[in-house]
Amino acid sequence: ALGGANISIVEDDATMMWTNAALMTNVSDNSIALSFNSYIRSSYLMSAGYTKAIGERGTWALGAQMLNYGKMDETDETGAVLGSFSAKDMNFQTSYSYMLNDRWSGAIVAKVLVSNYANYSSTAMGADLALNYFDEERGISFSTVGRNLGGQLSTFHEDEKRQALPFNWAFGISKDFENAPLRISLTADDITNWEDIKFIQHFVLGVDILPSNNTWIALGYNFRRAHEMKVQDKGHWAGFCIGAGLNVKKFKVGVAYGKYHVASSSILINAGFSL
Repeated sequence: ALGGANISIVEDDATMMWTNAALMTNVSDNSIALSFNSYIRSSYLMSAGYTKAIGERGTWALGAQMLNYGKMDETDETGAVLGSFSAKDMNFQTSYSYMLNDRWSGAIVAKVLVSNYANYSSTAMGADLALNYFDEERGISFSTVGRNLGGQLSTFHEDEKRQALPFNWAFGISKDFENAPLRISLTADDITNWEDIKFIQHFVLGVDILPSNNTWIALGYNFRRAHEMKVQDKGHWAGFCIGAGLNVKKFKVGVAYGKYHVASSSILINAGFSL
């Protein structure tokens, strides 16, 4: 709902393990998070995560994600259909977050990545490093995350060269306002990659409206997504996303909507529960 790349909002939300594990120190003990994100036709992303407090300052998290591209036709060189096959990417990760002091927290993430495309498969190992600074009195949160340190363990073909993972370094800042139920966020994503990417396309804007402690509404705009998804110089609302959520005691639910492709929309549903 905040543009798909936010790393700096401080909330009791276990789904933030996928973007910034350093924020897990703010999540309730024994929290479960489930997500489902629909894409074009039969493709979808689903995830599940669990967090556990370790002592007074530490938090351990475990999670799994699967991006399923659905069924596709298998053809020969003439285009004749021979059957069908499926393709999917999976991520299995564990993380440890620790409160360094009252304002700083850090985290390390270890993950195993598996890709299965028809009869071909590849595996990789990676690590993320994350850091967050949160000043509750001033309502300022600042984060930096380095993702995908690592590379392939096995390739799709025996004669292929093993490759490094696509490293992504991001910065993010969020600011609460004392006299307004509002929070704004600015994220600079993939800042080490400048090939065919303009300066403005690294940024993602997000705004939270917080009417109460139990409800939220959010709007985001992703400059890079808007540029890459436009069709014949028309944006068709690509880059914009909107969402809302409700917290009732130990249960949380959120829904977000985004328009990635002119032919289809995407809906993300998150559900969380603290045991």
